[in-house]
Amino acid sequence: MDFDVIVIGAGPGGYPAAIKAAQLGAKTAIIEREWLGGTCLNCGCIPTKTLIAGAEAYQQILHADAFGIKVGTPEIDYPAMKKRKDGVVQTLRTGVGSLLKAHGVTVFEGSGSFRDAHTIAIKSPDGSTKAITGKNIIIATGSTSTVPGFVPKHERIVESRAFLELEQLPETLLVLGGGYIGCELACMAAGLGVKVTIVELLADVLMLLDKDIRQVVKKHMKDALGMTILTGDAMANIEATGKGVTATAGATRLEADMLLVAIGRSPVTDGLNVEAAGIATSERGYISVDELSRTNVPHIYCIGDVSGRMQLAHAATSQAIYAVEHAVSGEEKIEEVVIPGVIFTSPEVALVGLTEMEAKKLGMEIHVGKFHFRGMGKALASNETEGFVKIIADKATDRIIGAQCAGPHATDLISEMVVAVREELTAEELGNTVHAHPTFAEVWMEAAHALHGTCIHAPPAK
Repeated sequence: MDFDVIVIGAGPGGYPAAIKAAQLGAKTAIIEREWLGGTCLNCGCIPTKTLIAGAEAYQQILHADAFGIKVGTPEIDYPAMKKRKDGVVQTLRTGVGSLLKAHGVTVFEGSGSFRDAHTIAIKSPDGSTKAITGKNIIIATGSTSTVPGFVPKHERIVESRAFLELEQLPETLLVLGGGYIGCELACMAAGLGVKVTIVELLADVLMLLDKDIRQVVKKHMKDALGMTILTGDAMANIEATGKGVTATAGATRLEADMLLVAIGRSPVTDGLNVEAAGIATSERGYISVDELSRTNVPHIYCIGDVSGRMQLAHAATSQAIYAVEHAVSGEEKIEEVVIPGVIFTSPEVALVGLTEMEAKKLGMEIHVGKFHFRGMGKALASNETEGFVKIIADKATDRIIGAQCAGPHATDLISEMVVAVREELTAEELGNTVHAHPTFAEVWMEAAHALHGTCIHAPPAK
């Protein structure tokens, strides 16, 4: 074999897999047809969060008077924001290339496809083709935006990738889909002054969250950012012209400069030719795997979005490490199941473990502790008092089984609760753990005490 490990795809699953394999002494190759870093780094997580950071800075300046600071009217230079976003992406992309080189990973630019279970043909950008063989192969080709057939093709109708490449934002925007991608980009645009309308077929946006948590986000989106949120009806009658986009949602007629389609993602398997290797796929086109990320062909693994599991970059990275350890050394570690979810809306949202509604559906006896940021000294000092956290614990054992947060720095704060759920801490143990004061992290200690009705900084429950 030419290589011990061949990785197809250099996203947040693929490039960590290649680096880990090299660290374990395996002769490793990685194949990428577009960009090192994949969708997450180049046209997903990183560029989105870079632009969101710009929108948050703009909002902070608008409300600087709350700190006793007087400023003139700020102006948005969106091309400059996009240039900064592109610079951040390029820096990280170059960093991935340097890491692969430093670990001795051979990088092939082009599209990989199976000739047989051990042979990968690589079609280079110049049209030439070469073949390499590998003892173990890891598929990490990711996913792409789903655009349904009823949506017409037009320059004023974009998915998330094209939206992030705009040189100027539209004045008005329709968003089809109220999941995390649609809501994140909607909050970014609205935070920069765009008039946004979200249309979601389901009964509410961000349905993976408990109702009380998503209500915090919805209220801010409507009241602070001026967004319109329409739920329970499908977007229909979509038409696009050079002047704009029109559509309907139930009896409501919609009109905007642009339509952003954000209703989900589909696996990237085009050109992979998995049939030649005998790899099984699901009805929806995902590659089927077991708890060790193995396909039905024992030496071929599949990680990340294309495997149909949780579509999160950090989940793909975790799967990559475990898959490589099994492929190279035979170490059988079952993949992590305690995976946090983070949503960069305004305010931020994060969750881990079971939600309150999931626990109740399972018939579990639970108790819940909540604490609001408005009761925190650091939150008041920082003028970031919106939202609250909640801890869900098993009533019989007091073991923490889930947590959610809607409010400032939620995406950072959730990490403490990931450890708590993973290590099966009790709410009493968390509450007894001393947290530094004044910090935002104290909110978890307070919520743990609230769960038992012993919270110092909240009035007793009636």
